[in-house]
Amino acid sequence: MKQRIVILGAGESGVGTAILAKMKGFEVFVSDFGKIKEKYKHVLLNNGIEWEEEGHSEEKILSANVVMKSPGIPETAPIVKKLHANDVKVISEIEFASKFTTANIVGITGSNGKTTTACLTYELLKNGGLNVALGGNIGKSFAEQVSEARYENFVLELSSFQLDGIETFAPHIALLINLSPDHLDRYDYKYENYIESKFRIIMNQTSEDYFIYDADDVEIIKWLSKNPIKSQPLPFSVKRELKQGAFKRNNEIIIKINNKEFNMPIATIGIQGEHNVKNAMAASTVATLLRIRKQTIRESLEGFQGVEHRLENVLKINNVLYVNDSKATNVNATFFALDSMENPTVWIVGGVDKGNEYSELMPLVNEKVKAIICLGVDNEKLIAAFGNIVDTIVETDSMAMAVKIAYKLAERNNTVLLSPACASFDLFENYEDRGRQFKEAVRNL
Repeated sequence: MKQRIVILGAGESGVGTAILAKMKGFEVFVSDFGKIKEKYKHVLLNNGIEWEEEGHSEEKILSANVVMKSPGIPETAPIVKKLHANDVKVISEIEFASKFTTANIVGITGSNGKTTTACLTYELLKNGGLNVALGGNIGKSFAEQVSEARYENFVLELSSFQLDGIETFAPHIALLINLSPDHLDRYDYKYENYIESKFRIIMNQTSEDYFIYDADDVEIIKWLSKNPIKSQPLPFSVKRELKQGAFKRNNEIIIKINNKEFNMPIATIGIQGEHNVKNAMAASTVATLLRIRKQTIRESLEGFQGVEHRLENVLKINNVLYVNDSKATNVNATFFALDSMENPTVWIVGGVDKGNEYSELMPLVNEKVKAIICLGVDNEKLIAAFGNIVDTIVETDSMAMAVKIAYKLAERNNTVLLSPACASFDLFENYEDRGRQFKEAVRNL
C-alpha cells in the first residue's frame, strides 16, 4: 500500500518535497490556501502531481499518513490544528528530505547572519573541491536537490520554523551563530520558546558530530549551562582566547582544532564589521573540520563579497549612497546596519512587526539618523518609538514613494539605508522582492 503524503504550501519547499516524494513512490497531494505561482504549477503538472489552490480540501488532507507543512504556515492555522487533533504527523521539508540522503550535512541557524555564513561556508567548501550544494531557507529546495542524488555535502540555512518540524534530522556539523528576539509572534511572544526552537538543531546529534556556536552570546551560554549536549563543542569568540575553537588575537582570526592552528589577518577578509568576523570564524571552523586547505580558506575569505540584500551598496547619486539591507527582518539585524553607518542617514524602516522591541536602537537612531521613512501598512509602533527622537518622520506605502522622499531628504555625504527591521509580507512577496524594488526605484531616480 502506497504511503500518502500531503504537502501544505506550494512554494519552493513544498514543490521540492512533492518531486522527491513522487520519486520515492509516495502518493502525493499538494494543497495551497493561496494562489500557486505559475512556475510551480508547471512543475507540478509536468511531474503528474495532484494539486489544489485557494483553499484546503479537508477530507483529502486528513487522510494523509504524513503531512509536510511549509515553514510559512503557522501552527495556529485551522488545518494544522485539525491535523494535530487527528494525530496526523506534521513535519518539515528538512525532516522529510534528510531521510533520503546519506550526504554530509552542515546545518546553520541563528537570528542574524545565517545567509552570509551559509553562503560563505558553501564557497569555502566548493572552492576546496568538495561536491556541495546550498539549500534550506535559501536558493533551491533541499528536497529537490536530494532527489537529484548528485551531492555528497549540503550546507543548509535553517530557520526556527524549519527546525520546529524535525524529529530525527541531525546535521553532522551544526552552527548556532547568535540569538536575538525574532518571530516572537509565532512563539507566544516568549523569547525562551524561540530559543528552544533554535537549539533543536542539535537535539539528535551524537558524540561523532560537532556544534559550532558564539561563546560571546549570553543566551547561548545560559542555555548550554543548563542543558547537556552530546556533540563536540567548538565555540568562537572575539572577546577571549579559547583552548579549542576560533578566536581573535592581534587582529587575526585563529582557529584551533585538535592542536592544529590556522590564522588569517582580519583586515584581508572581504566582508568587514565585527559580526562578519564572527561569520568568517564560524564558516572557517566548518572548512577546517572538513579538511579544506588553509590557503583555500584564506583566498575564499578574501574574495567573498557578501550576499544580495545584506548591506549591499546600490548606487551613489549626488554624493548620497543608497544601501539595500532588505534582509534585515528583525531589530538586531538593523542594529548592525545602523551601527555601521558613518554618515547622517535617512532610514527606511517598517513592515510586518513580529513583536519587535525598538528600545535597543534608540542610541543609534539618536546619533546617526536624520530622518525616518516608515514603509508599512501599520506604522504606529515605529512612530511611537522614534517620533520624539528625529525631526522628520514620514509614512509611505510604496517603495517608489519611499525612495523619492529619501532622495528629497538626503543631502551630500548622507546615506539612504533600507533596513526594515520587520518582515515584508504586508507590501511585498518577500525580502528579496522588497530589496529588488528598492534597487529598481533607486536606479529610476
